[in-house]
Amino acid sequence: MRFAFSTLGVPGLPVGQVARLAADNGFHGVELRAAEGEEPVHTGLDAAGRREVAATFRAAGVEILGIASYLEVAAPGPDDPVLDGLRAHVALAADLAAPFVRVFPGGGGTPPEQADAVAARRLAAVAPYAAERGVRLLLETHDSHRTGADAARVLGLVGHRAVGALWDVLHTWLGGEEPSATYPVLAPHLGYVQVKDVASAEESAPLPLGQGVLPLAECVEVLSRADWDGWLCWEYEKRWYPRAPELAGLLRAGREHLARLLAGSA
Repeated sequence: MRFAFSTLGVPGLPVGQVARLAADNGFHGVELRAAEGEEPVHTGLDAAGRREVAATFRAAGVEILGIASYLEVAAPGPDDPVLDGLRAHVALAADLAAPFVRVFPGGGGTPPEQADAVAARRLAAVAPYAAERGVRLLLETHDSHRTGADAARVLGLVGHRAVGALWDVLHTWLGGEEPSATYPVLAPHLGYVQVKDVASAEESAPLPLGQGVLPLAECVEVLSRADWDGWLCWEYEKRWYPRAPELAGLLRAGREHLARLLAGSA
């Protein structure tokens, strides 16, 4: 498995510094959060800016794992704004040679069957566009579709290889789903796995990996037992918790913790 971290943990940091942090601490890749007005990488970035970002990571020997969008594919409302946003993020990912775009469900209070259908319709509509550009849209286990079983319902309706899943270990745990149950339903669709740690369901401020209650060891064991050879991406939510310790000082220990979990499950 390969290790990455999300720029959610280093909000606003210039891409050159992000790439150096990754390289200096033994990470193979970075997930770039794309929030226009907040981050240096977003869909409004011009062609020259995109070339510069891609070149910066290439020079550091660090891959751009994916673009973390904030699009909600099951959200109520018209399709066109969501479809336009999906295409814009896919184009950004393609220009940066990033294989994935993260999307949220965002179904809110919509009945599950209706939310599933809306999300599937929108994802299916953009799937050929993504496939042509070598990008996969990944539905994160989150909010209205917290568990692997929830996400798999949508993905089964889509039925396109360019649409897959992002397993957020926090949300499947909050949904009461064990890693041994999550992996089998997401395995045919799995793009990568987001890892993190928290003190409890009520205390969600980010902790260094291994200092909280999330079943990271079980997750890595399940993946290893299945010979899954993908990405573990540390999403440290510093953006939402400004009093949390700086991620830069935790990266090396976090990578070493993941490596120990991987070695222990071999």
